Amino acid sequence: MTQSEKGPGLQVEAGRSGCPINMTVEVLGDRWSLVVLRDIMFSGHRHFRELLRNSTEGIASNILADRLARLVEVGLLSRHGDPSHRQKIDYRLTEPSIQLVPVMAQIGDWGSRWLPTSPELSIRAELLAEGGPALWARFMDELRAVHLQGQPPEDGEVLAELTAAYARRAAAR
Repeated sequence: MTQSEKGPGLQVEAGRSGCPINMTVEVLGDRWSLVVLRDIMFSGHRHFRELLRNSTEGIASNILADRLARLVEVGLLSRHGDPSHRQKIDYRLTEPSIQLVPVMAQIGDWGSRWLPTSPELSIRAELLAEGGPALWARFMDELRAVHLQGQPPEDGEVLAELTAAYARRAAAR
């Protein structure tokens, strides 16, 4: 199925080739883009300061600002004013970024199998791999409700389960 048959795509310029792997790497292949999307997707952090303060990898503020702007520009994130504060921006996932859940699950599973990862940071990847496509679909539905429809996250949902598993594993260390 071609892009024109699927509907509007992301706002990117033509790449070096029309290869879908190349185009994906051009959009997501820098050091920080997937990490920023991961933090919004799996941590629930949606404001600049939250993302900066809670960055496990210690992203610099100028790099975070650049990546957020780039992800908004291409259509992987949307910006919304936060009614609690005039200058606060709420970054939300868009449908194309929500559809990265299976990709993130596969990358996490591969990394936890083949790389020297920490147990507490690997638990989410392990649970997503074990849950497979059914869990990914539930998580994507949850993300749609929160990020596209503006509903508050509910207890007992996938993100809450993943967060609780992380907390248990981190406390056990």
